[in-house]
Amino acid sequence: MVAALDRLEALGLALPDVVPPLASYQPAVRAGDVVWTSGQLPMSGGSLVAAGTVGTGEGHVSPEDAVGLARTCALNALAAVASQLREGETLDDVRVVKVVGFVASDPAFTGQPGVVNGASELLGEVLGDAGRHARSAVGVAVLPLGAPVEVELQALVVPRAAAPAS
Repeated sequence: MVAALDRLEALGLALPDVVPPLASYQPAVRAGDVVWTSGQLPMSGGSLVAAGTVGTGEGHVSPEDAVGLARTCALNALAAVASQLREGETLDDVRVVKVVGFVASDPAFTGQPGVVNGASELLGEVLGDAGRHARSAVGVAVLPLGAPVEVELQALVVPRAAAPAS
């Protein structure tokens, strides 16, 4: 079985630092075995990667670029989940249950599900079947900092069964 961190490395990615909150909230909260993340923006190195609404034509973030931004959001959400893991737990113990993706959309743009696929696909690539989830993709007028995409998720932490003694 390939570990989640090994899958990340194979994708040329690493788990980033948790993005600090922009206001009065926590990036993630754990209650029992459930972790809820706050909405994660496409931040990298402390900066928003891109701003604007998603659509076609000049002045918009292209749908193709927005898919990549949704991947960045999902990676930031995984970092937030990882920050809530207890001693001995790893991303291999995480099962994503629900993803909600918000897409700042031009009024004529209706491809929100395709954009949020970027987040869903990244979660599947990193977590395998444990990354498969229920999902909503919502078009909105504007997001914090002018971000084109925001992703939040809910996950269960289910520690793997102890390996049998050999």
